[in-house]
Amino acid sequence: RLREIKTSEYYSISHHPLDYRILLMDEDQDRIYVGSKDHILSLNINNISQDPLSIFWPASGIKVEECKMAGKDPTHGCGNFVRVIQSFNRTHLYVCGSGAFSPVCTYINRGRRSEEQVFKIDSKCESGKGRCSFNPNVNTVSVMINEELFSGMYIDFMGTDAAIFRSLTKRNAVRTDQHNSKWLSEPIFVDAHLIPDGTDPNDAKVYFFFKERLTDNSGSTKQIHSMIARICPNDTGGQRSLVNKWTTFLKARLVCSVMDEDGTETYFDELEDVFLLETDNPRTTLVYGIFTTSSSVFKGSAVCVYHLSEIQTVFNGPFAHREGPSHQLIPYQGRIPYPRPGTCPGGAFTPTMQTTKEFPDDVVTFIRNHPLMFNPIYPINKKPLIIRTGTDYKYTKIAVDQVNAADGRYHVLFLGTDQGTVQKVVVLPTNSSTSGELILEELEVFQNNAPITTMKISSKKQQLYVSSDEGITQVSLHRCHIYGTACADCCLARDPYCAWDGNSCSRFYPTGKRRSRRQDVRHGNPMTQCRGFNLKAYRNAAEVIQYGVKNNTTFLECTPKSPQASIKWLLQKDNDRRKEVKLNDRIMSTEQGLLIRSVQDADRGLYHCIATENSFKQTIAKINFKVLDSDMVAFMTDKWSPWTWASSVRALQFHPKDFIGAFSHSEMQMINQYCKDSRQQGQRGEESQKMRGDYGKLKALINSRKSRNRRNQLPGS
Repeated sequence: RLREIKTSEYYSISHHPLDYRILLMDEDQDRIYVGSKDHILSLNINNISQDPLSIFWPASGIKVEECKMAGKDPTHGCGNFVRVIQSFNRTHLYVCGSGAFSPVCTYINRGRRSEEQVFKIDSKCESGKGRCSFNPNVNTVSVMINEELFSGMYIDFMGTDAAIFRSLTKRNAVRTDQHNSKWLSEPIFVDAHLIPDGTDPNDAKVYFFFKERLTDNSGSTKQIHSMIARICPNDTGGQRSLVNKWTTFLKARLVCSVMDEDGTETYFDELEDVFLLETDNPRTTLVYGIFTTSSSVFKGSAVCVYHLSEIQTVFNGPFAHREGPSHQLIPYQGRIPYPRPGTCPGGAFTPTMQTTKEFPDDVVTFIRNHPLMFNPIYPINKKPLIIRTGTDYKYTKIAVDQVNAADGRYHVLFLGTDQGTVQKVVVLPTNSSTSGELILEELEVFQNNAPITTMKISSKKQQLYVSSDEGITQVSLHRCHIYGTACADCCLARDPYCAWDGNSCSRFYPTGKRRSRRQDVRHGNPMTQCRGFNLKAYRNAAEVIQYGVKNNTTFLECTPKSPQASIKWLLQKDNDRRKEVKLNDRIMSTEQGLLIRSVQDADRGLYHCIATENSFKQTIAKINFKVLDSDMVAFMTDKWSPWTWASSVRALQFHPKDFIGAFSHSEMQMINQYCKDSRQQGQRGEESQKMRGDYGKLKALINSRKSRNRRNQLPGS
């Protein structure tokens, strides 16, 4: 449906699922680079279905056979699943794949300009060990800095040796301390970013976001914690201790939780995705995280937001130390060696130390034994921005855009789910200490409920790019036309991308000088915004006729354009006053309309669907509901054609006048309209189904109708 209204594009190279991952977006060259099973794709950022370039890069036949012999999944394991695509320099990409449980990497020539249409492997394959996980179902995260690759992955075939690794380096390769659960404990890597820390570029650090399984103080139960670790890119390891190991590795717990009234803290403890919303000042950068619960009892998703400055404050705070027989975590009270553990060499605090090999032994020893910070990192306001519980979906991916509207700047969140949908949510300030959220729309970007695996956003192009096992979808960030043709509907939508321009709901540009642009994201009040735009004309919907069959189920459709609107149904009978429909087990109001089970004669009448939002009421559906007799409908729709009906009537020795006279004028009108609607449905491609009739019952029905009609006739007629 999205593609029908030209707000999305879709691309895949096969009808079979190939596990697509959007791994790199290059807005300078207008390309998106996608990894999948045995393929590397280069797609046009403006339209992913135009001018696609692809490279077929399968694992070697020998490696595939060895993979199968080892008992790995032939379909989801024994292929070359591309998991790393990084920009190496202006002309080349560095790409790694799982290689059928034997990781491989290579360089790809992409040309200097996208117009060259160059996309080819430009070197022999090399080992990807330490750069890409063996198992494609285990996440690999990476970042390229000055032609050096920093990766978070599992370094062995069995998947027991997790590491944060630096490779492709002219210096020595460096990794985390091996099999040291204080550093990494069964981690699942989520993302990695290079983030500045102050004005000195030597103080910048690589942050790794992951979740890990930790043993509690009793040593019997393992709990999942979300974590942030960081290292200095110029770390070359220690001189005598931690040789070729990170000497700047620190980590802190990332908390996303809800505090109950009794003080109990309920954790959304599994980090699923991270998005960095960068600003002009790096310290005001916001970190958005998607979290889910690991509990089998309490299931849900949450979005938590963190100030980067708060994250850095925790890393500059006290270190954690285990003490006593219970190994309880307490703040480290001893002397902190100089330079402070975690400080980068050559930075603002250590200008005389050019390499970590110059660090004193006590600094290196301290890092090895105390990599964890004592204070956890809490979100803004110490609570989630968004919570979803009791839903049939969970959030998997997030992308965020900053939008300038008429009444301020807003953050718009695009939240991917495991059901193939994307929710578009705007963050609304409620007061100085809290924020609210409003779902603007939900898009079904993939059929078959394919979970969303990656998501990239381009504010420059105003496009969202989403991947699943099935393929890639490109969606416009704004679809203002869906909000209708009325100023009130456009205003009630509260979409910061859209405003009423006097004629339609269209894209809002804050630099525009046109005074007629009407927008109210914060309050969505059409009473103040839409004066002079025929506000009352849109309060009443056109009346439509709908038929229901007695004792059957029918549905009166009414879907408000705004998900925030509340719906009330009113019923009017024979020009009487409108009365609110009483809801019960037989008559139920749903998000899409009114469901009436076992339709009765008393259900007929004029139904008004009233939507209310911000004290603004409008009738969005007006349905004149007529009830047909079930026996009459069954017989009237008994056979395929009028010719069959005519022969059936003759066979029963009815005169056509007797047949027509069996029904009142109003009933015949309803029958004619009902049959007309049925024919139109058939012409739209809906398959008709034969119904079996009993002509003996038909004769009795017509005879009874004839006698009844006569009784109702006026005297002397």
